[in-house]
Amino acid sequence: MKRLLQETCKQVSKSTEKCLSDKVFVNLQKRYRNILTRAENELPVIPPKSSGKRGRFAKSDAHNLWERLKIHEAAVLMFAKDPHVSFTNNRAERDLRISKVKQKVSGCFRASEYAHSNCRISSYLQSMANKGYNPLIAIHIAWAGEAYKVWGE
Repeated sequence: MKRLLQETCKQVSKSTEKCLSDKVFVNLQKRYRNILTRAENELPVIPPKSSGKRGRFAKSDAHNLWERLKIHEAAVLMFAKDPHVSFTNNRAERDLRISKVKQKVSGCFRASEYAHSNCRISSYLQSMANKGYNPLIAIHIAWAGEAYKVWGE
């Protein structure tokens, strides 16, 4: 499964549209489902529930992963069909990391308005960095009141 997803990621990144054609995507789905079918045969057997015990029997990590991959097939393969979806969520995690570090260092935000201000400032700086601006230049643009020139509003 790992090899299939990595090959697909390389194939998507090489394509000009940053997504797969319908024919190639259908082939990808067939391969994905074939791997899941073969994996189902290799899963450890879930023992029957013994009488007198309450609750569900704990499944293995492999079984839980297999179930998630089967149920969420569309979400797992979304990166191959939609060019706006990235293969990993690294960027989202990096964007959240700054706020979490700030919260851990200070313990908490004293008021919700401070938390909102921090999010607004960091969001602006991250957006400007994504556009290729130096953070100091971005702050200078904001203080000069010329941010509308960058965003086109």
